[in-house]
Amino acid sequence: MLTIDNLHQYYGGSHTLRGVSLALKQGEVTCLLGRNGVGKTTFLKCLMGLLPVREGRVTLAGQDITRLSPEKRAARGMAYVPQGREIFPRLTVAENIQMGLANGLGKEIPAAIFEMFPVLKDMQKRRGGDLSGGQQQQLAIARALAMRPKVLILDEPTEGIQPSIIKDIERAIRQLAQNGDMAILLVEQYYDFAESLADRYAVMARGEIIKAGQGDTMQAENVRALVAI
Repeated sequence: MLTIDNLHQYYGGSHTLRGVSLALKQGEVTCLLGRNGVGKTTFLKCLMGLLPVREGRVTLAGQDITRLSPEKRAARGMAYVPQGREIFPRLTVAENIQMGLANGLGKEIPAAIFEMFPVLKDMQKRRGGDLSGGQQQQLAIARALAMRPKVLILDEPTEGIQPSIIKDIERAIRQLAQNGDMAILLVEQYYDFAESLADRYAVMARGEIIKAGQGDTMQAENVRALVAI
């Protein structure tokens, strides 16, 4: 579904991404792990067109999108839930979700979104800024899902979230993968969460992929030691 080939990116004189290659497959969760500062978020921003790349190629469903703007990538089916959620705090829950719809505010929200995150259905008229951190994370994912993406990119969705809502988010991601209509890239520092969901994994260090494989081999290959602080 999404193929990244030999991606290089520079920030000033720093070589921040060093030949990163990764393939995301439809119906699978690919987990990208790594310690702070190794280039994970930079990589995601390059995938979404928020940062330029010096070399390499990104293709979505066989089409080269390397030089497309973020808006055009979104229109082609890429959805991004950034670290820190970045919801609209003054808009209501319903309005936040509608921002992900092609026709914008005032349009009907797909019922499947509220089936996945039922707490949001009861809070549709509340402002996003009044929600807890975990509820805001669910809202950010719901907004991304409203556009019916082909690729869903999640940047550390468990950061600062209470355990009960982490379980809800884990259930939602697993259900989305099982539906089989999108590829999911999950960037995560919480190893146990990543291991529970990963069909495939990759570990990043110093701007490059240093290890990759099948999710069910993570324990045997001692991946935890590569990301432990």
